[in-house]
Amino acid sequence: MVFIATSIDGYIADSDGGLDWLFSIPNPEQLDMGYSEFMEQVDALVMGRKTFETVCGFEGNWPYNKPVFVISRTLDAIPKDYRDKVELIKGSITEVLEEIHVREFPRLYIDGGLTIQNFLKEDLIDEMTITTIPIVLGGGSPLFSILPKELKFNLVESKVFLNDIVQNKYQRAQETL
Repeated sequence: MVFIATSIDGYIADSDGGLDWLFSIPNPEQLDMGYSEFMEQVDALVMGRKTFETVCGFEGNWPYNKPVFVISRTLDAIPKDYRDKVELIKGSITEVLEEIHVREFPRLYIDGGLTIQNFLKEDLIDEMTITTIPIVLGGGSPLFSILPKELKFNLVESKVFLNDIVQNKYQRAQETL
């Protein structure tokens, strides 16, 4: 499952990797736009190194109370302050999923641009909640990349928050023979 925000032009971070644009619409009541409800459905998180490093840079406490697996080819060890919160996992997507599923974590929150793209390339995303912030960044980290085949999804829910932010929830369409 994916729960992510994008700009109108499909970027999840600006050209400098920044996320300040996510807060461009005032949210005085601090609405979480369904994030808590989404997290209740999740058994564990899978994210890439860049997303992990971004989360480590957030102010405040560690934001997750579920197991977090970080996929990386370049990271050799999790920093000391996060070893009790995160586990480094290596291998192909199939090997990673086998290891996580053996540990009885079937419902995974997939986070991070490259990680989401890689899971989509393997047709391993069954649900996506995409929240669109009304801003055109003109460049940055794209949510989507080239896929080996098209993947069809059905819109199952659409919501508007703060009169400006649109959130669409999609489920993978069943292939018909």
